[in-house]
Amino acid sequence: MPLPIPPAHAGNDKSAMLIHEYHNRISLALDALGIPDELIARKRLPFYVEASELVIAETDESNREYLLVPEAAQAWWAMKDAAKEDGVVLEVVSAFRSVERQIEIIRAKLARDMPIETILTLSAPPGYSEHHTGRAVDINTPGCVATEEPFEHTDAFRWLCSHADRFSFTLSYPRGNDLGFIYEPWHWCYQTGR
Repeated sequence: MPLPIPPAHAGNDKSAMLIHEYHNRISLALDALGIPDELIARKRLPFYVEASELVIAETDESNREYLLVPEAAQAWWAMKDAAKEDGVVLEVVSAFRSVERQIEIIRAKLARDMPIETILTLSAPPGYSEHHTGRAVDINTPGCVATEEPFEHTDAFRWLCSHADRFSFTLSYPRGNDLGFIYEPWHWCYQTGR
């Protein structure tokens, strides 16, 4: 099954060629991981192209850099500052993720003998992760284990539910989401054009 090519690239030969190369790269990765086209089609996952222009949105205590596209980084900084004014600390624990990193994540789960159907409820396959866009952030707050459901019981999550929309961030995977991913109260994505 061919992966969809975004219409914005249809009129530009160079962009179309780059998308075609990216498409082939993703197809090879999916084959290598044993992820059948039928499974992708059944889940109706959106296809994402890797961001090309990234900036450092945050650096953690161990000097790990988290990258976002410039527009999302600016919105993140504004949102983080607004939360801080309200006494809430927001921290990035994951941001831009390359296709190669997504492959590593899937391979690690396969190495633990996890079935691919289960893996794809926990992690998007390469080419289908919002993290590729440089607009998605996994958020945490002090005192909470990162990327775990109890984040929904924090002041940070309550603040995000009330205020994130002002900064064009939305919760991507609520309970019972149509894409079949687990509930991820920590995963928020900057939506352009809002």
